[in-house]
Amino acid sequence: MQLADPDRHHFIVECRLENPASRQAFTLPSWIPGSYLLREFARHVVAIDARDDEGPVALEQEAKGTWVAGESVGALVLRATIHAFDLSVRGAYFDRGRAFFNGTALFFEPEGRAGEAIELTLDPSLHASDWQVATAMTPADIDARGFGRYLAADYGELIDHPFEIGRLAVVEFKAADVPHRLVIAGHFDTDLDRVATDLAQLCTAQIDFFGRTAPFRGYTFLGLAVGDGYGGLEHRASSSLIFRRTDLPKPGEPGMPRGYQRFLGLCSHEYFHSWHIKRTKPAAFMPYLLDRRNLTRLLWVFEGITSYYQERFLLLSGLLGAEAHLRRLAEGLTRVYRVPGRYRQTLEQSSFNAWDRLYKPHPNSANQDVSYYGKGALVALALDLALRSAEPPRATLDDIVLELWRRFGSRDIGLPEDGFETLAIELGGDGIRDWLSVATRGTADPDLRTLFGRFGLRFELRQAEGPRDAGGTPARQETLRPALGADFEAHGAGLRLTIVFDGQPAEAAGLAPGDIIVALDRIQATGDSIAEILARYDEGDEIELSFFRGDVLMETHLTVAPAPRDTCFIAIDDDPPGDALARRRAWLGDG
Repeated sequence: MQLADPDRHHFIVECRLENPASRQAFTLPSWIPGSYLLREFARHVVAIDARDDEGPVALEQEAKGTWVAGESVGALVLRATIHAFDLSVRGAYFDRGRAFFNGTALFFEPEGRAGEAIELTLDPSLHASDWQVATAMTPADIDARGFGRYLAADYGELIDHPFEIGRLAVVEFKAADVPHRLVIAGHFDTDLDRVATDLAQLCTAQIDFFGRTAPFRGYTFLGLAVGDGYGGLEHRASSSLIFRRTDLPKPGEPGMPRGYQRFLGLCSHEYFHSWHIKRTKPAAFMPYLLDRRNLTRLLWVFEGITSYYQERFLLLSGLLGAEAHLRRLAEGLTRVYRVPGRYRQTLEQSSFNAWDRLYKPHPNSANQDVSYYGKGALVALALDLALRSAEPPRATLDDIVLELWRRFGSRDIGLPEDGFETLAIELGGDGIRDWLSVATRGTADPDLRTLFGRFGLRFELRQAEGPRDAGGTPARQETLRPALGADFEAHGAGLRLTIVFDGQPAEAAGLAPGDIIVALDRIQATGDSIAEILARYDEGDEIELSFFRGDVLMETHLTVAPAPRDTCFIAIDDDPPGDALARRRAWLGDG
């Protein structure tokens, strides 16, 4: 393949096939494992043709991502020009500053040949002599910069090793004697040695948890530092990350800044996936069918439980103390408690419908859907607490996750749809059966107040103190706050509503997403002025409100109501009963 034209953002990919079929089909995937949305990568194909030893071969598109070549003589070569300008971890990107790609966005699967060994040749960039290549794919014959030939055992491996190409910062380290690399593209300023030291500590804790033998010979974190962005995607021996450059610690900066915690949490999440989704995975993913939705009700098991353990390993590795850990847990719980959709959609439904709901959000999503990431982490937390506080205790969530690895992941066996529930009941006892059914197929909130109480911890809900209040801490002052009941963004001389929450004052006033509030109580609407105006009124008072719907100015009245108690914090009881203190120490350590 060639890095052909950075200004047009074009890669050129050639697939050379010896002994092709008489009508040889080639298919570009519709989605990338780990991100459950049909992205239809074929829509980025700019030009495509086929040739053999004697010249052009007829090529016909027969499906959205499938082309079929006619009769050929000798080797058949499919050549495609593909546009790449997706600045995310899920596709491909190319400009004068950087190239990045996932194989699913560029590499065609030859029908009937997916199980054969593949050689990938990456031509050197002619316009950027100082560019380097970073990937976890096995090199065969590469130059000092990383251009040249790479090997993959089959098509599945070919598409599971992303490439980062450009002017890269690289730091190497070992975790449990396994070589690791952190590679970062983009503009940033940090102490890479410090980051490597912390990542080594984090990765070692996870390898130790799963039994010391890592499922890879080496691992690469591929990162992109940007002004504003966050996300990651797991692969078999690497992960792709995008994060704010300010999340990296400044050189010489002490402690664990909040942004750095966020960065380490992202790394922790994707690294845990090396076991828990890349190897232990739903039977519905074995094999991946890359031209269609692969439906399962178990995404919460893999993303929700991973979200819980991403935080837990910041604690278990010693990178964060108990108080910082509890604050981050409470922030995650706050994000769930602020979504009314958790009362309408179950965890199993959220998993099953992810392809068309979670990954295709719309203005009413918060009222009808819940994320299997956040709600799944909440249920994983509650399940772990319930198991640890059972009398007598039989197992923890650690035991269940490890047994999943032993029985399924390490043996390359897919997890049946009822596999997690069956194993949890087997290890945790029949008493967990009804609890787990309600948690995954119902919509009631787990009783976290009682569960935390068994560990000498107080779980509390309070009102938000403003739009930037993420939770995790007690209220600074105990005053009842009124609510608009909507999320908004600045728009011209007013505020554009992005979400209107069910049962809240904005909805009762007839407002809808897209409306632009221009005045409240005849005062211009800004983020600060709305809070100040509402604070002057008592519950039940009506306030005149002016807004645009489209280009029509409209009037309504907003009835003042208290903001919901949906902001969480977890406090440590200084003098808990002995059994609660023992449980807390077993779960959190001595902190």
